[in-house]
Amino acid sequence: MPDLAFEEAAGTSPVAGVDEVGRGPLAGPVVAAAVVLPANGLSPRLAAAIDDSKALKPAVRETLFLEIQQCCAVGIGQAAVAEIDELNILNATFLAMRRAMAALPQAPAFALVDGNRLPPDLTCPGRAVVGGDRLSLSIAAASIAAKVTRDRLMAALADRYPGYGWQRNFGYGTAEHRAAIRRLGPCLEHRRSFSPVSQQLALTL
Repeated sequence: MPDLAFEEAAGTSPVAGVDEVGRGPLAGPVVAAAVVLPANGLSPRLAAAIDDSKALKPAVRETLFLEIQQCCAVGIGQAAVAEIDELNILNATFLAMRRAMAALPQAPAFALVDGNRLPPDLTCPGRAVVGGDRLSLSIAAASIAAKVTRDRLMAALADRYPGYGWQRNFGYGTAEHRAAIRRLGPCLEHRRSFSPVSQQLALTL
């Protein structure tokens, strides 16, 4: 379970945990979150409940996100589809992470970033933590915040662009989603730099 070992090893405060959701989908933005845990610590119950968002059921994530917002500083950032296509998904992810950190009410002194690379041009020192959403409480909290935020965005986009099933697949390349792209064609929220979308566009031109 995630704990505070990485936060304590930073040797300074405040420490922001940073994570992203949405690198792999064929549609929609990539969303990042930065979370700073309260200076007096999380309640033991909440600390024990926070985990990698992928290990939690949707209803549990929603409840935990509300509790995280009530006691933690949370910043959300995203990079739009046009930015993903222009910059590539890695650089768009770094952009979303920097925006999430900039959205915090107080600039962090240190960042713990899930993954094997730090975004360039961070405004503070940081450390990349592979599998950080399973190891660090602040990164795990950020993974929940990013996942819930992006799922809500994709559900709203599903109403605007019906037929792709985004309220269920959240833009990932499921069989349902790929079949809908073939049937309906790509829409404005599809990532044209991703091969399943670009291939379909080539067929329809």
